[in-house]
Amino acid sequence: MLESVARVGALTGTPWIYVMVAASVLLDVFLPVLPSGVLIVTAATAAAAGTGAATGHVPQNVPDILALTLCAATASVLGDLVAYRLARHGGERLDRAISRSRRLSRAQERLGTALSRGGGALVVLARFAPAGRSVVSFSAGAAHRRVREFLPWSALAGLSWATYSVALGYFGTRWLGAAWLATCVSVAALFAAGAGAVYLMRRAPKPAEAP
Repeated sequence: MLESVARVGALTGTPWIYVMVAASVLLDVFLPVLPSGVLIVTAATAAAAGTGAATGHVPQNVPDILALTLCAATASVLGDLVAYRLARHGGERLDRAISRSRRLSRAQERLGTALSRGGGALVVLARFAPAGRSVVSFSAGAAHRRVREFLPWSALAGLSWATYSVALGYFGTRWLGAAWLATCVSVAALFAAGAGAVYLMRRAPKPAEAP
């Protein structure tokens, strides 16, 4: 953990940190195993530690933190849209693949009902859940939901997730002091949010079956 903080910390003052974050967030809709959230937390922790946030002083390069948030949020929305478009134009082959997966079929039904009722909070919750973003984005496209129904919730989800992840690293360093401790606690909080999102999604009301 300490080594990863040091490596990311060396990049926080260069444009490469934004390239790394954008690429990781953009691609994790296709490869959910990519630790994009952990990368953002680590980058925010290293940036805060390098600007004196741990000692309570006002940092000089707050725009870097803001840029990190906007970079992650924008990449999240772009990744969602790419997955949505691919699924929307995936044709019968993708429809058959989804129909064979009970999890994807159920997610597609639940998402369609939620979006049609204006309850796109499910999209926001899914952004925090492991692989939830992938399921929601592909399901929205495969179900041919209108982009104007999906995009605003995707933007809100990306901004909420990015803000939460950056805030964990920044304020964790400011409150806890030690960068390694702040990173560990922040990553644990990130995973706790994911577990909470999964729990809430499972408790969401299922769409009523046709008589």
